[in-house]
Amino acid sequence: MSHHEEEVLGKVYDGRLARRLLGYLKPYRHVALLAVALTLGASALQLAGPYLTKIAIDGYILRPNLGGLNRIALLFLVFLSLQFSAAYLQNLLVNWMGQKIMFDMRLEIYRHLQRLEIAFFDRNPVGRLMTRITSDVDVLNELFTSGVITIFGDVFTLAGIVVVIFSMNPRLALVTFSVIPFLFAASVIFKIRVRHSYRRVRAAIARINAFLQENITGMAITQLFGQQRRKFSQFAALNEEHRAANQQSIFYYAVFYPLAELIGAVAIALILWYGGNEVLRGALTLGSLVAFIQYSDRFYKPISDLSEKFNTLQGAMASSERIFKLLDTPVHLASPRRPHLLPKVRGAIEFRNVSFQYKENEPVLRNISLTVAPGERIAIVGATGAGKSTIISLLNRFYDTREGAILIDGVDIREMSLDQLRQSIGIVLQDVFLFSGTIADNIRLHHPQITLDAMQRAAQAVNADRVVEKLPGRLEHRLGERGSSLSAGERQLLSFARCLAYDPVILVLDEATSNIDTETEILIRDGLAKLMKNRTSIVIAHRLSTIQNCDRILVMHKGEICEAGSHQELLRQRGIYYKLYQLQYKDQLAATGTNGS
Repeated sequence: MSHHEEEVLGKVYDGRLARRLLGYLKPYRHVALLAVALTLGASALQLAGPYLTKIAIDGYILRPNLGGLNRIALLFLVFLSLQFSAAYLQNLLVNWMGQKIMFDMRLEIYRHLQRLEIAFFDRNPVGRLMTRITSDVDVLNELFTSGVITIFGDVFTLAGIVVVIFSMNPRLALVTFSVIPFLFAASVIFKIRVRHSYRRVRAAIARINAFLQENITGMAITQLFGQQRRKFSQFAALNEEHRAANQQSIFYYAVFYPLAELIGAVAIALILWYGGNEVLRGALTLGSLVAFIQYSDRFYKPISDLSEKFNTLQGAMASSERIFKLLDTPVHLASPRRPHLLPKVRGAIEFRNVSFQYKENEPVLRNISLTVAPGERIAIVGATGAGKSTIISLLNRFYDTREGAILIDGVDIREMSLDQLRQSIGIVLQDVFLFSGTIADNIRLHHPQITLDAMQRAAQAVNADRVVEKLPGRLEHRLGERGSSLSAGERQLLSFARCLAYDPVILVLDEATSNIDTETEILIRDGLAKLMKNRTSIVIAHRLSTIQNCDRILVMHKGEICEAGSHQELLRQRGIYYKLYQLQYKDQLAATGTNGS
């Protein structure tokens, strides 16, 4: 199945999932118990109405007694008021509880997502994960607000009606319930049909979410390459699938509910026919006949509601299985139980015989061994796919090595606290990510210890103050999504300021100047020197001009380090680095008549 597909999961009822879902009720069990008590109270008060009608007709209407009729009417009004109050409070409590459970569950899912490794997000589209934390949680909210609690009221109402009408007239009660097999058969068919259509709806909406997330993000590419018509056709097909699935479920509802009403009407007709004869024979009072009709009407409504509750339960089982599958995804990259805490990170790095592959039998790194002294500046160059960025990902423990080890200050990073590891490393990526919010928010990322003065100094050091000064509001200027109002170079400068503000011991620049124009590159060159000063620095770059002053340059080819040395040493070797230099500066070398050595 494609990773864009929504799994079709879930049984009609799964006790294990149900028990796990009920666990979310535990913090609010007192509220839930009060809501159940109010539901049962409202149901009991509802049962009193027809019986009061019977008393009024037989005792005070057929035998005229205005005083007694007034008392019954007043009692009826009191019961209605109590029923309204109980229903109001019950509805208020279950909806409050549902919102709290949704709040707790979304926090739990998001907390878990933050702990999962990057490889998980490589496999799962964002739209699909958004469906989990939004739509699927909404379905569970419906279960808690209109399913778990109110089902007690429906069952109590049905049981109460059965007891009351059998105590009034057993034979008429049997006549009343003679249509139940037909209603049961209709309910079973409805459940089977609507279950399939409901799953189709859930799968379709997940595919729509995944498609929209990917294509709205990539709208510029769609427009640049004139793909609007094709993408529109794809979305129309997904939308049509969702519409058809919904239309199918609507059809089943449109058939079932009128059919349930018809069966209920047949039951009332049977009561009138049989009960009317009993009244004429004097075996049944008129008040009892009217009460039977009212009880019959009240009986079939909870049955219809229970069918709806079944649909809610089915949806909740499917959604909960998907949510718990996400929550049960193991966190492979986590801090050890007893992490090795370094009193102070000096910045010594060692890769010891490291090999790595994203997919089986497709090695990306082969037996990499290198050491970087504290404060040393090294550069890594090589063709696309040589494994340069993978080295950075492994250093940050976005992935774990399968062979070999990576050490910082002599300690295996797998034995370190993830917080200490990642707080020690400042990284500037080629694709800068800025959040919606102010410039200040994006530089300090709400870190309480980074002051306004520290942000300003960081911006000045990398010449990002030139970007800030020309914006209205300066550091308080609000950016749109991903900082789209800024140029690539301006976003890159802000990312340098952010990195410097955090003052890391180890600095990583992953193609950090590839999106910078020549003028901006000149601006940040001196800023880079300040940024790298007294820091262990690893620079990955295609532009050789940005790395010529590094202490050491490593040349990678097909996952291996094949050359190492300073800029001049590598040029003298006339190997891969020499060829890269010749290709990048061929026009300049031709104009000066030199060969670059």
